[in-house]
Amino acid sequence: MPKKVLIIGGVACGGKVAARLRRLDPEAEITVLEKGDFLSYAGCGLPFYVQGIVKEYRDLMSTPIGVVRDAPFFRKVKNIEVLTRHMAVQINRASQTVAAVDLSSGKEKVFHYDDLVLATGASPIRPKLPGIEMNRVYTLWTMDDALALRAALDSGKIRKAVIVGGGLVGLEVVEALHSRNVEVSVVEALDRPLPALFDPEFSGRIRKVLERKGVSFFGGERVLEILGSDCEVTGVRTDARELPCDMVLMAIGVRPNTTLAQEAGLEIGPLGGIAVNPEMRTSDPHIYAGGDCVETFHRLTGKAVRQPMGSTANRHGRVIADAIAGKKAEFKGVLGTAILRLFEFTAGRTGLGVEAAREAGFDPISVSIMNSDKPHFMPGSAPVILQLVADRASGRILGGQAFGAGEVSKRLDTLVAAITGNMTIDDLADADLAYAPPYSTALDPLTHAANTLRNKSNGLLKTYTPLEVQEKVRNGEDFILLDVRSPEETQRDGRLPFGNITYIPLGALWEKAASLPKDREIIAFCKISVRGWDALSILRSQGIENVALLETGVAGWPFQLDA
Repeated sequence: MPKKVLIIGGVACGGKVAARLRRLDPEAEITVLEKGDFLSYAGCGLPFYVQGIVKEYRDLMSTPIGVVRDAPFFRKVKNIEVLTRHMAVQINRASQTVAAVDLSSGKEKVFHYDDLVLATGASPIRPKLPGIEMNRVYTLWTMDDALALRAALDSGKIRKAVIVGGGLVGLEVVEALHSRNVEVSVVEALDRPLPALFDPEFSGRIRKVLERKGVSFFGGERVLEILGSDCEVTGVRTDARELPCDMVLMAIGVRPNTTLAQEAGLEIGPLGGIAVNPEMRTSDPHIYAGGDCVETFHRLTGKAVRQPMGSTANRHGRVIADAIAGKKAEFKGVLGTAILRLFEFTAGRTGLGVEAAREAGFDPISVSIMNSDKPHFMPGSAPVILQLVADRASGRILGGQAFGAGEVSKRLDTLVAAITGNMTIDDLADADLAYAPPYSTALDPLTHAANTLRNKSNGLLKTYTPLEVQEKVRNGEDFILLDVRSPEETQRDGRLPFGNITYIPLGALWEKAASLPKDREIIAFCKISVRGWDALSILRSQGIENVALLETGVAGWPFQLDA
């Protein structure tokens, strides 16, 4: 007798389960209940539809050849029954049934299952603020949200916008609004953009991009009220200021949709998502769950995490389908990988940062470098900043961050593969990465980063991050910052905002190194600190041993520079 599989939710995870399971089991009776009107759409593409890069919303729910993945498509092409505008309201585990309401007719229906899949997703958080229910207070999580936001922008009535929340969704919408000539302000409760993903230095670089584009960022402020008149938004009041605006986007995060699971008595994890095992099976052996409604685990720490990403949801869906079909399947966890395009820049991260690695019991060692993604003689060559984090004892790569106008994504994905494959610093440094001038320098920036971390691990190099240098100055430590750039560069590119800087161009350092004190620490740097590394060799040749390098140099300095 064919197995009855009922799936609640028809977007990322639910659609993937249905499509994969049909390939594995041509006889299964597969039914999908979706409370909305839209199926299997690319939710991560919504900001690009709002911006107008994606011209038609149907493109987000179409196959590569342009066929819309709607209910008739699933029925005719995949023999899957999909019922839109059907909201599941109750799970009866004893009878293995689900009660649902047809939102078009109000009629209640009952569906039987042998295996049930919960792909109920998550919902954006809308705090109970005064004025939150006024017109033009938006979220951006569903197709309906995107349609409403784009219609508002197309009306031509939006001149100023406030985005509440400096996470991925908020910053992706920044560019969409900016491109539509909307004046944008971002309010974030923590002190920097993307605080959950990046350390302060990489967040600082992102903030500088925002400021250069005329986007106001207000960190460390909490929204107290949305102001308005006649139900129309006129501004936002924080605990520090009032910001006039025509619209507000609430982008402070999402909560997993777990009401059905909780009412059915399924186990909920410590972070509020549905608890599942590696097969994505819940505490009921006949019920699976995946996507934004569940908790998964971090591949390096084993700890529970939530990663509401379309990529993760699709991976969950494949595992669930395989498990239902009786195949060996196991979800191997996540690394917290994330990537963001912000104007002409890209920022990304994966694995563990330094503090997270230390909290997980590792002894982390890290370094950040700045280099060009392609040789300087190739058109389009642009800089990237890469951070690597490794375990000091084993050399195992644990994580990293990346930022720049150059090609970031392929370095980030290579780093993901390195962490997943338990590669060490030496393994990464010696990896046979593809090289041709249109694609990379002879030693890829990632190779350069691994070599630099290898030098640091072997005791050949001591480095300080910009934040560490800033702290040393703030603490009144007695040291010298040695700028080995040319005078023209210091005038053109700016100077570090400190008084303890000595300026000696690299070409003059052989002659003038002897004038530097041997009893004070010297931290050398240049534009990206490659010449700074040469300066350390010169200083050591003159008997000056207490030397170090400022990571990423002036060009990678994430804070304000002096003119």
